[in-house]
Amino acid sequence: MLSKSKTCCIYGLSVADIEVEVDITNGLPAINIVGLPDIALKESKERVRSAINNSGFEFPLKRITINLAPAATKKEGTHFDLPIALGVLEASHQLSLKNFYDVVILGELSLDGKINRVNGVLPMLLSMYEKGLRKVILPIDNLEEAKLVEGLQCIGVTTLNELVGFIHGTTKLEVHTGSIVKDLTSPLFNEDFKDLKGQENLKRGLEIVAAGSHNLLMVGPPGSGKTMAARRLPSILPSLTFEEAMEITKIYSISGMLDKDKGLITQRPFRAPHHTSSMVSLTGGGRIPKPGEVSLSHYGVLFLDEVAEFSKNTLEVLRQPMEDGVISLSRAHGSFTYPAKFMLICSMNPCPCGYYGSDSQHDCNCTPHEIKRYAAKISGPLLDRMDIVVETTAVSYKDLTDGGKVETSSEIRRRVEKARQKQLERYEGTSFKSNAQLTPSAIKKYCKLEGKSQELLKNAFHKMKLSARAYNRIIKISRTIGDLDNSTNIKLDHVAEALQYRITQGLSGR
Repeated sequence: MLSKSKTCCIYGLSVADIEVEVDITNGLPAINIVGLPDIALKESKERVRSAINNSGFEFPLKRITINLAPAATKKEGTHFDLPIALGVLEASHQLSLKNFYDVVILGELSLDGKINRVNGVLPMLLSMYEKGLRKVILPIDNLEEAKLVEGLQCIGVTTLNELVGFIHGTTKLEVHTGSIVKDLTSPLFNEDFKDLKGQENLKRGLEIVAAGSHNLLMVGPPGSGKTMAARRLPSILPSLTFEEAMEITKIYSISGMLDKDKGLITQRPFRAPHHTSSMVSLTGGGRIPKPGEVSLSHYGVLFLDEVAEFSKNTLEVLRQPMEDGVISLSRAHGSFTYPAKFMLICSMNPCPCGYYGSDSQHDCNCTPHEIKRYAAKISGPLLDRMDIVVETTAVSYKDLTDGGKVETSSEIRRRVEKARQKQLERYEGTSFKSNAQLTPSAIKKYCKLEGKSQELLKNAFHKMKLSARAYNRIIKISRTIGDLDNSTNIKLDHVAEALQYRITQGLSGR
């Protein structure tokens, strides 16, 4: 007897619908899986055999052929276990799937028949819903994720036995209907800007990058609060929109990093990879590439602490996604594109010992050659892509003991959200969501310079020997400063403040 059931397969963020065909014929006992399965999928026959036997059903000792159609499409993943097992049971006349052919079936099987959580459920179900399928059977641990697809009927199961009972009508399972999550309020943060003493210029720089989604480089001696400040940046970032939250959740679903109890990610990501991280870990990799740190930071923050300690080749791979907002990975099995609209926040010391040009009691012991070589680890093209460079100084005893009022994260965040709202209104009907995303043509349209602002920018362009990219980034920073100032046009003081963030004298190698 021939059995057919419906499932799907994911490639990057694209999804293909797959039909699982199982045929059982007389002959020597054997199981053959055809249709370009990967190794994990080829191994599913052993998991399926043990799960069926240990669930109290009979595994047929005949020739079993399993075809994954279309045969020309490569398949990978363990979520094929469950539809294969149901196909074997139907083909051996132990159940009937005639009322379940239009149901998407996903699930990995344990040897005892338990149905385990699988990765990539959200993007798969969103795509299958667009193709007209309205019901899914999947592991109970993926249920919260599946319920994010509005209108989709979701049935969560824990064991193969339970599912067979449901198909026979002897077991009742609750059918959940997906709905849009309306509450996207960010959780309370344990880290607050009120704990950061002194460093007012750094706080201002972080407020600007948060308001416009810009990149920032912090340069200063050890213990000046660079890491502490960066880890508090999420507490002043604006709340996610539903569309942004869905995009982030899809990426984390593919990576297998989604919390089974929450479903939707409602907080902007903050990723801080160690400086020993490889290029592959940042960009994404594998035989069929999975998202890397630049994609896991989508609509959030990628923080590189002690950026000069990263290998130069690793840092250079960031240049393309910083410009394009996506990263394209080509492998033998095809090309995959993942979103990568992240804010790059970096920190570094001015020299190997960390005290070059510092106001502290420490003396710098580095030679001029060592200082220049250390600063040169940040290449000119990468430095050119940093919108803001802030130099920090050692925190004084007076700053640490000052009992004066310090702004909290919630106070700064209110200003940031007002500025972001102005940007959303200004760019309504376009693909832009923040000033950092503006293209050169969009800059001419939306960034109007007032009075002497253009003259100041012209003089700075020649004296500071700015590149065309740096020129455009200064205008975008000026636009963000204007938004924080609730100004329609870009004024002279907005440009002047933006220019001071391009001065990189702390990078003595320049």
